[in-house]
Amino acid sequence: MSSVIPLRRSLMFRARSYMAFVVTPQPPIADWLTDLDASLERSKGFFAGHPVALDLSAVQLDPPAIAQLVASLEERNMRVLGIEGIESIDPALTGERLPPILRGGRGNQTFELPERAAAAPAAAPAPPKPQSTSLLVEDPVRSGQTVVFIEGDITVLGSVGSGAEVVAGGSIHVYGTLRGRAMAGVSGNARARIFCYRVEAELLAIDSYYKTAEDIDDSVRRGPAQAWLENGTLRLQALH
Repeated sequence: MSSVIPLRRSLMFRARSYMAFVVTPQPPIADWLTDLDASLERSKGFFAGHPVALDLSAVQLDPPAIAQLVASLEERNMRVLGIEGIESIDPALTGERLPPILRGGRGNQTFELPERAAAAPAAAPAPPKPQSTSLLVEDPVRSGQTVVFIEGDITVLGSVGSGAEVVAGGSIHVYGTLRGRAMAGVSGNARARIFCYRVEAELLAIDSYYKTAEDIDDSVRRGPAQAWLENGTLRLQALH
């Protein structure tokens, strides 16, 4: 009597990278959270729907304090994907359920809190690599959709709806109305620009600088415009 042994299907695993915002708390934590609240009040929903990485390299916190900080961020609708800047922690020894430790993060698209005192000037970054590739999006980017192209520029032939996102390592060109979020130069390219036929954006960002809808002057709104960085400031100007 023979029996047929069914073949077991092998498990397939793939590595994939995702974009996350990185926040770096500064001591004292209570003051940092107060500054964070002030920034979130001006930019409501900035982190909504986005994973957040918690960089603890600037603070010394024990596991209970880390767990309390993670809980405080989640109360502010900031979902912590993982933690970096610390050595591994054994949850069995601490009794705390903490997010995993992240290793090998790439990129430098972080957003500083505007009201904190300016830090000492950092060393001049290396010149960005020239962007030689681009992505053409022929359809409108609708609410809830995200277009990400880290390798170069993105050109959208239609409009970008409210709640939609366009994220590029280079510049962004929108031949329609930009109502959602446009984040250019996320790979550290401070020379990137944002162009749109009609600006009604929820957020504009280049490298580590951004403007929310409340920061866009009425004289520029609802017309063609471009955004660029100049001396550490995100500029927005009407195109005539």
